Amino acid sequence: MNRWARVFRWHRMQKEDDEVEEKKEEGKDEKKLPAKPKVNWTEWVVDPSEEFYYGWLQVMIFPIFYNWILIICRTCFKEIEDEFLTLWLTLDYCSDLLYVADTIIKFRTGYLEQGILVQDRERLKKRYLFSSRFLLDLASLLPTDLLYLYFGIHQPLVRVNRFLRISRLNEAMDRMETRTSYPNTFRISKLMLYIFVLIHWNACIYFALSSYIGFGVDSWVYPNISDPVFAPARHQYIYCFWFSAQIFTTVGDTPLPNREEEYLFMIADLLIAVLVFASVVGNVGNVITNLRDRDNVFFPNHELVKGYLRNRYISKELRNRVNDWYQHLYINRKITRENEILQQLPVQLQTEIAVSVHLPTLSKVTIFQNCETSLLEELVLKLIPQVYSPGEYVCRKGDVGHEMYIIKDGKLAVVADDGVTQFAVLSDGNFFGEISILNIKGNKSGNRRTANIRSIGHSDLFSLSKEDLTDVLSEFPAAKRHLEEKGRQILTKMGMLVEAAEGEEEQEEEKVEVKVERLEGNLDTLQTKLARLMAELESSNRKILARVEQLELETEGWEDHLPEEGGEEGGEVERRDGVGMEVEGERGEVEGEEQAKGTEREDEGKDEGYGEEKGREEK
Repeated sequence: MNRWARVFRWHRMQKEDDEVEEKKEEGKDEKKLPAKPKVNWTEWVVDPSEEFYYGWLQVMIFPIFYNWILIICRTCFKEIEDEFLTLWLTLDYCSDLLYVADTIIKFRTGYLEQGILVQDRERLKKRYLFSSRFLLDLASLLPTDLLYLYFGIHQPLVRVNRFLRISRLNEAMDRMETRTSYPNTFRISKLMLYIFVLIHWNACIYFALSSYIGFGVDSWVYPNISDPVFAPARHQYIYCFWFSAQIFTTVGDTPLPNREEEYLFMIADLLIAVLVFASVVGNVGNVITNLRDRDNVFFPNHELVKGYLRNRYISKELRNRVNDWYQHLYINRKITRENEILQQLPVQLQTEIAVSVHLPTLSKVTIFQNCETSLLEELVLKLIPQVYSPGEYVCRKGDVGHEMYIIKDGKLAVVADDGVTQFAVLSDGNFFGEISILNIKGNKSGNRRTANIRSIGHSDLFSLSKEDLTDVLSEFPAAKRHLEEKGRQILTKMGMLVEAAEGEEEQEEEKVEVKVERLEGNLDTLQTKLARLMAELESSNRKILARVEQLELETEGWEDHLPEEGGEEGGEVERRDGVGMEVEGERGEVEGEEQAKGTEREDEGKDEGYGEEKGREEK
């Protein structure tokens, strides 16, 4: 027994040790887990672009619709008000709590200023307090329920100020319309919801007017509620709703009015019915137009093409091929105008969308597998989707190549000139046509197609033009060398590459580079000499101007002191001789400078002659 007791004691101790170790490990794991950031509710600000704000707008739809539907219903149908009074009061004050929470959130809602979210609580509070919405929100929260003490608990019309929160409903509807993937369906649903609320209000007013005139007084008002058939509240509401729906749909089976009140009610309803009918027709017409515009954007206009083919008396076989092509696009939802659809987006978003759509296809292409990500981002914006029908040739041997092709979906055959013999089959991720647009030196075919490519079934391709590929590869020389190397390998296998010609062309390129460098050196020398001559010309001009000003100053007082006698004529002659000597000296200096400039011009002429001789030699 002692032995078994020791065994049990040892087993229990082992369990306790294991539990202690597990607790230690759990404590270590908890320490390793990053602590969740705590929200500071005193500085919490709501971003209008976040999901929380969008979700809160959806929550506010319910209390607003509750007040707009139930207050009028409880006011007109007294039996509904009396039977479920406890439920209505509970829902009333729950909606009031949501109104209060919505007001608090509005105090904490940020706004953009110069593209930056303002989070200063004082500024947010001041902006909301001085806005027109604050007055409406404040009016919607006034405790008008205190009027129950005067009018009685069965007068829900005292809560009519709750209707003033309707702006929040409009904001929620606008946000949902912009975020839904089916905006046309949402617009129709929103219109039907508004029409339902309008018919509901009209039904309640009709029942109240019938109660005011008297139930069963004539055929127009609601029948007498003393009849067990028309006594239940549910039957009362359904009958009034049906009556209002008949008026607004202008069916015309409603009883004729007999009293002035009834005539006025019918006149108002018929005017509203005209507006409702116009809004329904207009909205449905807009939805149909939007759907048609969407189809025209996504797919080419088939009707115009069919009219053109019919007027030009195109053969039936060709017309059937065109119809099959259109059917393939429409049935399989193929889009050939992607660039036009995304044109309104910023370039960065266009690139990200194109990368997410076309990157799987580009990643299958062997020549782009080791390329930089930035190269792929540049290429995806240049790709143009194209769809080929069965048996249609994508390119023929000997045609001038202006683009290369990447296969997205489908199969294409490399066929002989007879169109029957197949050399190879190309599938997803394969590419062709790059040889004719890469301008590989020594290519015997030049930029001509080297094979016939024909679509076996319906094929989706991406085409990349020569100009676009050249522009992209000019910024990525490594990728350009990689593509050219692949092209040389293909041409070597086909025996279409002349390596000797390629070497001669490389030598010619080197000679041209040397001559260009020499011309650049001569041009730098001429520019230096021209700058020196311009500086000397400016300095000589300044000297001449300074001398002329000095002469003008010296000759200012000569006219006032002219000689009166012959004795003074000799002195005047001497002065003139002196001035003449100074002028001649000036002329000598100017002539010397002109001779120096002439010498420099001769040197420049020699240099230019040398340059022209060099140019003729290079030519």
